[in-house]
Amino acid sequence: MSGAQLTVLIIYFSVLIVMAIYGLHRYHLVYLYTRYKNNVPKPKGEFEVLPRITVQLPLYNEMHVVSRLIDATCGMDYPKDKLEIQVLDDSTDETSALASILVDRYKQQGFDIRYFHRTDREGFKAGALHEGMKRSTSDYIAIFDADFVPPPGLLRTMIHHFTDPQVGMVQSRWGHINRDYSMLTQIQSIMLDGHFVIEHAARNRSGRYFNFNGTAGIWRRRAIVEGGGWQHDTLTEDLDLSYRAQMRGWKFVFLLDLVSPAELPPEMNAFKSQQHRWAKGSIQTMKKILPRVWKADVPMRVKVEAFFHLSANIAYLLMIPLSILMFPSMVIRYNLGWYDLLLIDFPLFAAATLSVSTFYVVCQKEVYANWPSRLRYLPPLMWLGVGLCINNSKAVLEALFNHQTPFARTPKYGIETANDQWKGKKYSGKQDWQPYIELLFGLYFSFAVFFALTTGLYPILPFLLLFQIGFLYTASLSLIQRKEEDVPVLHMPNAD
Repeated sequence: MSGAQLTVLIIYFSVLIVMAIYGLHRYHLVYLYTRYKNNVPKPKGEFEVLPRITVQLPLYNEMHVVSRLIDATCGMDYPKDKLEIQVLDDSTDETSALASILVDRYKQQGFDIRYFHRTDREGFKAGALHEGMKRSTSDYIAIFDADFVPPPGLLRTMIHHFTDPQVGMVQSRWGHINRDYSMLTQIQSIMLDGHFVIEHAARNRSGRYFNFNGTAGIWRRRAIVEGGGWQHDTLTEDLDLSYRAQMRGWKFVFLLDLVSPAELPPEMNAFKSQQHRWAKGSIQTMKKILPRVWKADVPMRVKVEAFFHLSANIAYLLMIPLSILMFPSMVIRYNLGWYDLLLIDFPLFAAATLSVSTFYVVCQKEVYANWPSRLRYLPPLMWLGVGLCINNSKAVLEALFNHQTPFARTPKYGIETANDQWKGKKYSGKQDWQPYIELLFGLYFSFAVFFALTTGLYPILPFLLLFQIGFLYTASLSLIQRKEEDVPVLHMPNAD
């Protein structure tokens, strides 16, 4: 064996082992969820007099959904005299005029609702939340992003958990308005279910840190202030503040059975833009927060889980060398006659990939009565997880090398039913070179699949097909859904 061949095998197996460790961590989260699932958080009591709540609605160019958001917020079952609504608008398009009209309309109906417009976007969403908080005197602050439709009883259910003076934040579970719109939205719904049902519930109920998700939750003002306030040196200000507040001793509560419906991105490029921001922000937060967590006086289980939580997107970066070296590693061992060593890949791949199936099967079983019918989306979910590695690796590298980019909002189109259309609407996901790289990887794995078929290397074939289909699916959908940004005529609502 040459030195180059040995180097390829060493790098390949090293990466595969690390990936397997992250896969085993998913099994551990499932174990934690199963063990602590009955530790359902309950409020210590109920407020005799409901406290005043400020609801913040941060906006940036949300013309398709702003009406839905403000209508739902003003329709919440909470006393008008105890509810302050702040529309925090950084928009540069028709959204500003529309939001202003809606605010005036509800103000005339007796709502304490105010409209704030910024032109500089300093600090992006974190800056808007910070400015809004300075203009409010409420002890409790709820936040809803533009794609959410808060249900009427949400605030009444959540607020009583703050009768415990140690509780600093309460988070509800995200629901999915347009889950049945397409295969892509079905896949996203399962991915988010896994994050909330398994990750959040396991971490929260087992005494580990979990995070506010930027929306559909309520903060105690003191927890925000003592945690250091909203900071905008990362793209995930919610994750950053969550760790800082919990390290100050504040308790967080996750309500698994309380659902806040939201719109999922209906097209691939918008989804990839969202994933890029989340991946980059999490690594930025890892660099900023993880050293503090390791120095903090908290149990080791909290530190270990924080490491896996904050560094999880590193796995996408590792998938690049894994993808490149998988085929030459296979060829090297085949040419050397080491057929038995090809079987070593199977248990490592099983730990790295089959853990994903287990993770998502459990989460679907926990929240859906018809969960067996949803298992047909698991293979596409696996494909998408592979296909995202180019997009998310770019995000990870930008974070690691301190490449600064602005806060890129996820386009929202007001999609709720199968008859709704996002095509031709204003806003779209960014288009760049990534789909072409994904396409090249897909063709590369197509050749690897052909080699495996012709040489009889059938045990490794399922994993080669996973990567082949994953890259081709993500690339093709990204390219097919490219479109011109046709701007529709906006029909402004009557202010009367």
